[in-house]
Amino acid sequence: MTDFAALRRAMVEDQLVARGVTDARVLAAMAEVPREAFVPEALRARAYEDGPLPIGDGQTISQPLIVALMAEAARILPGDRILDVGTGSGYAAAVLARLGRFVWSIERIETLAERARATLAGLGIGNVEVICGDGSLGWAPQAPYDVIHVAASGPAVPATLERQLALGGRLVMPIGPRADGQRLVRVRRTAEGAWEQDDLGGVAFVPLIGAGGW
Repeated sequence: MTDFAALRRAMVEDQLVARGVTDARVLAAMAEVPREAFVPEALRARAYEDGPLPIGDGQTISQPLIVALMAEAARILPGDRILDVGTGSGYAAAVLARLGRFVWSIERIETLAERARATLAGLGIGNVEVICGDGSLGWAPQAPYDVIHVAASGPAVPATLERQLALGGRLVMPIGPRADGQRLVRVRRTAEGAWEQDDLGGVAFVPLIGAGGW
């Protein structure tokens, strides 16, 4: 029988700590969330590989390092309200839920949304709501958010998402072409009508599909 707990500990040390992830709360969340529960059963033995894995419908579960780096870049506080765009398997939402107060997670593909809801419920994670819709437009009913996490690459940061940030709020997402040249950026809302953007390095994500994406 696969010892997932041991694989999880090794992932944290070998893939995260060894590559510079230092936020203790992020490392603890990554050590606690069972990644194997969020991948197809046939791939569970590979759940802690150092890379993305397919989850169906042309989508992937992100590499563990990317999930950790995005969570660390967002500087999440325990009381933060979080918008997660691109639920996919629900894995990142589960990690974010351990870091903040509540996560609203949007997925455009209904089958993935339903599967993520079931997985999160089965794990007893009650501070995530999965919504089926166009995540590129955010989720206005619960705005503003302290953190917006976007797990798909758009041509630019959608203005709609920027406007749904609270003052001092942080948005982390990849932007750039569908193939090569994507960059991970962090946007911080500094005042009404004012945002600052940092470039966090090169990445590769599935495209953000929707009115504010491709």
